[in-house]
Amino acid sequence: MSRAGKVYLVGAGPGDPKLITVKGLECLQQADVIIYDRLANPALLEYAPKTAERIYCGKLPDNHTLQQEKINELLAEKALEGNVVVRLKGGDPCVFGRVGEEAEHLAERGIPFEIVPGVTAGIAAPAYAGIPVTHREHGSSYAVVTGHLREDKPELATDKWRALATGIDTVAFYMGVANLSLIRTQLIKHGRDPQTPVAIISWGTLPQQVTLTGTLENIEERMATNSQITNPAIILVGDVVQLRDKINWFEATLESANTPVS
Repeated sequence: MSRAGKVYLVGAGPGDPKLITVKGLECLQQADVIIYDRLANPALLEYAPKTAERIYCGKLPDNHTLQQEKINELLAEKALEGNVVVRLKGGDPCVFGRVGEEAEHLAERGIPFEIVPGVTAGIAAPAYAGIPVTHREHGSSYAVVTGHLREDKPELATDKWRALATGIDTVAFYMGVANLSLIRTQLIKHGRDPQTPVAIISWGTLPQQVTLTGTLENIEERMATNSQITNPAIILVGDVVQLRDKINWFEATLESANTPVS
């Protein structure tokens, strides 16, 4: 009798492979099949057995290797064959990772699964940029928001924008670079001070991390002259951003390591 299959829906962390959890690493070490995303650091695949099947299903906005429905079916198919399947997702699988859809699909078919949380980019990238998302003097509330803004007419989502603008101290927008103009305009329109600090952190926690800072008023102008900022990126809005001037530890370390010794 073959062993029962099982699926582990694992958060790979925000980029730095050392930020995966111990449990996530243990799942990789016992995997028969790994189905992994674009933002899961490929270095993590080295921890899996050499015999494990590796299946890439990364997604770009207009280029999906596999549609979500096909991924759901693939997870079930591989598990029903008796495999230990690891679905490896960048960041935390429950934060814009569509893990709910995958878990529902498995549950409906009676396939055992576990959700293994990971470190989400909306906290990790700011931390590596020297910005804690909460601080007793600068921000006691924090929200994460998709930057894709799926509403047919997002500019009419008045209640949501008002809540973000006036009710939350620190707001992290995921993958919102293409919608930066809309984000800053709507926040100001619904009551956020135009002088509120903003940071855009690209490729957070990785050696190529780049951070651009400004205010809601001028961040779009600054972005227009900075070609280094690309997705994946976190847009962080809030007074906590000003702490970067004091505690920018990661990029300062990178600069120091790259400075020639005279």
